[in-house]
Amino acid sequence: MSGRETQKLIANNKKAYHDFFIDETYEAGIALHGTEVKSMRMGKCSIKESFIRIEDGEVYVYGMHVSPYEKGNLFNRDPLRVKKLLMHRSEINKLQGRIKEKGYTLVPLQVYFSNGKVKVEVGLARGKKLYDKRADIAKKDQRREAEKEFKIRNLK
Repeated sequence: MSGRETQKLIANNKKAYHDFFIDETYEAGIALHGTEVKSMRMGKCSIKESFIRIEDGEVYVYGMHVSPYEKGNLFNRDPLRVKKLLMHRSEINKLQGRIKEKGYTLVPLQVYFSNGKVKVEVGLARGKKLYDKRADIAKKDQRREAEKEFKIRNLK
């Protein structure tokens, strides 16, 4: 590899950070067809409602919406089809062991291009309770208020 890696964000899953505590992250490739890649180059991808499952030792992402490519007509695939994620066997085994623990799940955090290849950042996550979400919202509000105060003080 040349020391320069280029990354271009396609889709981000902000909802995952609101609903889950992210303990670990992994990078995975994704098996796509030609028109899907072209559609992603145009930024037409959504992972808001998607989730990841491990079945028969292979990792799949469900609910990832890749809009049909306008010029693809008959070559376009189903926008919500199940897509296979490409990971090393050791990573899959490790994730499978962690998922069997109570409360862990896999969620896609972001989709991006890394050196011309589409990658998915997979997060090993624990679900947040309602009071955790409220605490996060309160922290965010406090930070926003502090920034507002700071801005007003510095303008005078």
